[in-house]
Amino acid sequence: MTSKDSVIVDQPFVAQDQLGSHRPLWRITLTKFWQNRLAVIGLVLLSIIIISALLAPWIAPHDPNWQNLRMRLQPPSAEFWLGTDHLGRDIFSRLLFAGRVSLFVGFSAMLGAITIGTTLGAIAGYYGGRVDAFIMRTVDVVISFPSIFLLITLVAIFQPSIDKLILSFALLSWTGTARLVRGEFLTLKQREYVLAARTLGMSNMSIIFRQILPNAMGPIIVAATLAVGGFILAESALSFLGLGVQPPTASWGNMLTNAQSLNVFRNAWWYPTFPGLMIFITVLSFNFVGDGLRDALDPKVLER
Repeated sequence: MTSKDSVIVDQPFVAQDQLGSHRPLWRITLTKFWQNRLAVIGLVLLSIIIISALLAPWIAPHDPNWQNLRMRLQPPSAEFWLGTDHLGRDIFSRLLFAGRVSLFVGFSAMLGAITIGTTLGAIAGYYGGRVDAFIMRTVDVVISFPSIFLLITLVAIFQPSIDKLILSFALLSWTGTARLVRGEFLTLKQREYVLAARTLGMSNMSIIFRQILPNAMGPIIVAATLAVGGFILAESALSFLGLGVQPPTASWGNMLTNAQSLNVFRNAWWYPTFPGLMIFITVLSFNFVGDGLRDALDPKVLER
């Protein structure tokens, strides 16, 4: 490929600002993102949560599974910062280790769903015709089933576990990404740099994954960010119902399961409060970051 052809292919990654100078698209995107205060707050909170979860073995003051029935339902104190649960386990330590599980499920399910959806959506949008029709009818079939009931059925049939939970999420949640990517490809495959790549004799797979897909990454990144929060919430809901992560492994959802007694709500407010607060803050932070990325990657920003 000549240098002239390289300029044609790389053109979508360069934008022109108000002064007429050309700046890399990533720099404009980063500037717009940092101007969104809620997005920055969400990113900071997520960074704290993720780092704390990764460093849980070194931060946690107690073994998360260590039980002491004499210390059950103790309020927050100098020894137990967030109190103890019904088995005398330190809630703060369990929250840290539960974060590792909940975040792992969220990110793994997101990677699976985004990979499936992006691949099928790219193929459908690029080739069109019968290939497009077949993939989109498959999408319609998957969407037609109520996802929550199908998830509960699958998990109940194959016995609850982390790997089956991730696989179920990925197999049932790729349809939105597939539709999104298909729409992007229907537009982008008509661009000049794609025509130039075809003229140069590049294969269809190279055009799809090396030329078009990088220019469709904006909506995919936004969808991926929002999906993580959704998967964490879904995992918490299933774990709360006893169909997700199984004890003694802690997740934010199954910590709430053990705290649903009326007596606990009345006399040990800290037990359900902190796991619920972690779910709320994490999902909200992912939504803030996703909204910030959606605004920063909006094509209209290149004209401002």
